[in-house]
Amino acid sequence: MPRIELDKAYSPSAVETRLYESWEQHGYFRAQIRKGHKPYVIMMPPPNVTGMLTLGHVLNNSLQDLLIRWRRMNGDDVLWLPGTDHAGIATQIKVEDQLAKEGLTRHDLGREKLVQRIWDWRENYGGIILQQLRRIGASCDWSRTRFTMDHDLSRAVAEIFVRLYNKGLIYRGKRIVNWDPDKQTALSDEQVEYRNVASSLWHFRYPLSDGSGHLIVATTRPETMLGDTAVAVHPGDERYRHLHGKFVKLPLTNRLIPIVPDDYVDKEFGTGCVKVTPAHDPNDFEIGNRHGLEFLIVIGPDGKLTNLVPEQFKGLDRKEARRRVVAALDEIGCLEKIEPYTTSVGHNERTGTVIEPLLSEQWFVRMQELAQPAIAAVREGRVRFHPEHWEKTYFHWLENVRDWCISRQIWWGHRIPLWTVQETGEIICSLDDPSSDPRYAGLTLVQDPDVVDTWFSSWLWPFSTLGWPEQTDDLAHFFPSTTLITAPDIIFLWVARMIIASEEVFGVAPFTDVYFTGLVRDMQGRKMSKSLGNSPDPIDVIDTYGADALRFTIISQTPRGGDIRFGSEMCEHGRNFANKLWNATRFLLMNVPEQEETFAFDPVEILPSSPENLIDQWITSALFTCVKDVDRALTEFRFADAARRIYSFVWNDFCDWYLELIKVRLQGSPVERKDALKHALGILHGIVRLLHPVMPFVTEEVYQTLRKLSQSTWPANHRYQSVMMANYPPYQASLVDSNVESQFSKLQDVVNAIRNIRGELRIQPASRIPAGIRIDHGRLGKEWESLADYVIRLAGLSEFEMNANRPKGSASAVVQGIEVYVPLHGLIDVNAERARLKKEDDRLLKIIDGTRAKLSNPNFVERAKQDVVDAEREKLSELEAAHKKIRNFIEELEAAL
Repeated sequence: MPRIELDKAYSPSAVETRLYESWEQHGYFRAQIRKGHKPYVIMMPPPNVTGMLTLGHVLNNSLQDLLIRWRRMNGDDVLWLPGTDHAGIATQIKVEDQLAKEGLTRHDLGREKLVQRIWDWRENYGGIILQQLRRIGASCDWSRTRFTMDHDLSRAVAEIFVRLYNKGLIYRGKRIVNWDPDKQTALSDEQVEYRNVASSLWHFRYPLSDGSGHLIVATTRPETMLGDTAVAVHPGDERYRHLHGKFVKLPLTNRLIPIVPDDYVDKEFGTGCVKVTPAHDPNDFEIGNRHGLEFLIVIGPDGKLTNLVPEQFKGLDRKEARRRVVAALDEIGCLEKIEPYTTSVGHNERTGTVIEPLLSEQWFVRMQELAQPAIAAVREGRVRFHPEHWEKTYFHWLENVRDWCISRQIWWGHRIPLWTVQETGEIICSLDDPSSDPRYAGLTLVQDPDVVDTWFSSWLWPFSTLGWPEQTDDLAHFFPSTTLITAPDIIFLWVARMIIASEEVFGVAPFTDVYFTGLVRDMQGRKMSKSLGNSPDPIDVIDTYGADALRFTIISQTPRGGDIRFGSEMCEHGRNFANKLWNATRFLLMNVPEQEETFAFDPVEILPSSPENLIDQWITSALFTCVKDVDRALTEFRFADAARRIYSFVWNDFCDWYLELIKVRLQGSPVERKDALKHALGILHGIVRLLHPVMPFVTEEVYQTLRKLSQSTWPANHRYQSVMMANYPPYQASLVDSNVESQFSKLQDVVNAIRNIRGELRIQPASRIPAGIRIDHGRLGKEWESLADYVIRLAGLSEFEMNANRPKGSASAVVQGIEVYVPLHGLIDVNAERARLKKEDDRLLKIIDGTRAKLSNPNFVERAKQDVVDAEREKLSELEAAHKKIRNFIEELEAAL
């Protein structure tokens, strides 16, 4: 058999597309329902159909893919179900922006044509992000891809609406809603982003109706004063007790409005008098209800002042109305003063439009009753949050939950399944259009024009995607799902609501574990955004470094639920790791004799029996210790720990130590060489299976090379044709020997200590030098006698001594309680080396003094960014450690004189 050769360097671009297409063609991603196999299910948080891949998506989906590949290799019936969200407002905005370029509005097209236009847009552009997810290696079951506007999912939305309506949990009511005057629709509280805005606080005089004086009220929204219907004071405020039930004359309108006592008022804030505009403020709305006040809508849905205001202000935009109201109040002597003021203003999170709190008739879901089982699900541990601190946030929201405004005044989305009989006013709630019902023959039925909030479909995602309300095999096997990985910013919008919906429909939680990712930030700690230009395109990063490099980098950097600092250049680390594994494979293949027809080893069991050679025993034990550590880390959602643990074993133990240690055997007799190769290839086989969930492409390419090498003994069963279908390395306690691992840990530290001394004293790497350890003979002495040859070879020594006393004039270090020394006589010019080290120490001390002075300066510590201060502290710690090390060497050199 000709020797199998690999390219000198791993080339992701030559591998990734080919391998991914092969995985798809073989159906490896498809979920199976098998008797006796437990399901492991992740429902992909559906990205918006308008979305493009971001580093946040890369993080979230890389973690999902890691878990799915891990559990697939462990034999579970895995389902990772992908899909996209129709993103009602966001998608309609996209298409309306296109129309605007054509000089058209949605009203020019009409509802039916606009909806068709959006469907056309979705067909052309809506699947881009799913194609991009393939580039990172996402092993979703693409045959089950869902879209929240699919017919079956739309049917599920209608079903839950009808059920809740019939239970009295959906109602129509007049409430203050978050109104977008630009898009002409209500938004949920969670779709409003509050931003601090530099503005003013205006103080106005409201004359008492009897002419005896005035009250001073303050507001950040002067234009709303035209809709005031009361002034509120605290009932315990003695300053105004005599005015309870009296009236003030509202300036510019001459309306008399009452002075009402209400506990909402903070008597310590301002003058203790609060203007009340019940139709344009949620708190004022509650005051209005308590006191039976009039609700005057003075700002309409278009953001302009209505006919209920004085003539001079009718039809004005909010901004212009504010300017003119202030000017008019100033003109009549009712402007007391204006102060600079920073206020929190609600904006549409997608468009940036300033939201108008507006009294509007909308459809609501009663949430308090529905929330109770969802609270219990987390409190009782049926749903576990990782990290656990998110439970507090979750409970706070659900225990104070407000009714959910679910109606939206847009055209793209799930139409509300309600019809009104024009002739009688009867409201019909039905899954299907009731127009054909004989009971309504000859009557005019008009469907409610609104659609439901996008999240009203997304909260059904864990089970509507599996066929509910039909009782399907998929629903029976794959629901509830197992794990949800998502961002914490949608804990209310989506996570809590999914638990609510599932508890309402099935009486069970929709998943067991929820892992909340952090944000991906730039290297300065800033949130990535287009406006800052600090958000690299993940596809560009993949093209430069490869998908495995990006995946490994982002996984290994993510603290459990914490934010990540990311720069594209960090992927060099991941690329180097892929090449390290590649080069280790090349090295072993180069040592396989050409005349070997096959090089047989078992593809099922990594190592079927305990090795006899001490080095092989060590690497075998280290491998399975690593397997145990990684399994535990993944079970506990410590993804970075898992990735770093594999990296440490592969890079350090396997490549840097083990392969170096077996070189003598590879150059020995045919029997020695074959034995060494067989074991090394077995360990490599275990590595690619262990690493595959983190770095799927390079591990598959190496695995296929091992298949070629051992083709005659490889089972025909398709389970072993791809590493993603192979067994994940099972922990084998019988092959773990903690004593051997401890021995080699000491060996590594001793060799590294000698190498460090050699480097610090600038002894040429090629020079064979003596070294030793201070040790009493006995059991430990015998242990080191068996390791001496390895120390000599790895540290480049002429001899390795084991003495009870360290020779005078030696450089030394202590590792794991073992004193390591290198005799210096004849090795270096001690005087010259001492002078060099003293000079270096003086240089370090100057830098240390400067750094200490900077950190002692309050102006620097208090004003500089925290990451800059932390970097200086870390720098000082490293400098002090280097100084201490040099001082030790100087003392040892002086002892050698």
